[in-house]
Amino acid sequence: MPGDEFDSLVSFFDDMARTKWLGSIHNRLKQATGSWEGKSVLDVGCGTGRLLLRGVEEAGHLTGIDLSKEMLKASKQNFFFINRSEKATFMQADACEIPFEKGKFDLSLSTCVLFLLPEPEIAMKEMIRVTKEGGQLAMLNPSVRMDQAKAFAYAKDKGIRGFEQTSLLKWANVSTRRHRYSPDQLSDLLRSNGAVSTEHIEVLDGLAIITVANL
Repeated sequence: MPGDEFDSLVSFFDDMARTKWLGSIHNRLKQATGSWEGKSVLDVGCGTGRLLLRGVEEAGHLTGIDLSKEMLKASKQNFFFINRSEKATFMQADACEIPFEKGKFDLSLSTCVLFLLPEPEIAMKEMIRVTKEGGQLAMLNPSVRMDQAKAFAYAKDKGIRGFEQTSLLKWANVSTRRHRYSPDQLSDLLRSNGAVSTEHIEVLDGLAIITVANL
């Protein structure tokens, strides 16, 4: 999808990033990547910047790229509201053509984005390219188990209702029409492009996977 097709969805994605189900996953991903103290961190498909906000007091500098100008505007506003604009740079860019030199970042992130792309593997390769040797890459992707029926059952079991449920079901529905992965598939893709090791953390009772790769 072109970036401008996401412009009208800023409020939806910002609200989704603040749901308990996705917010808890962002917290888990942040924990899995350890301290960001002094690090240069990239978020590919940063949306409204909610994930990066979790490390704003630690990181040396945060960078977010997104195809949507309105998402980037919202990211800048979110950092402005907490008086941390100087800690972050946001720019319009394609995940499959990341406009930075090799090895620029200590940590590269992407959540709720790569599975939407026609060829997610290209973006994974680009993320590895711009991450330093010895650095990390962390992603969130729907697993092969994800579908709308299982997501609905999960929401019912956990008492998730209203917008929280709607956003989860929409994410599940889109994933079945795009890309879903098993841990082995993700490990193979990342290691074939230079990852030294990978760790997978199941979330949403196994309907999604946090992957952390060491480079």
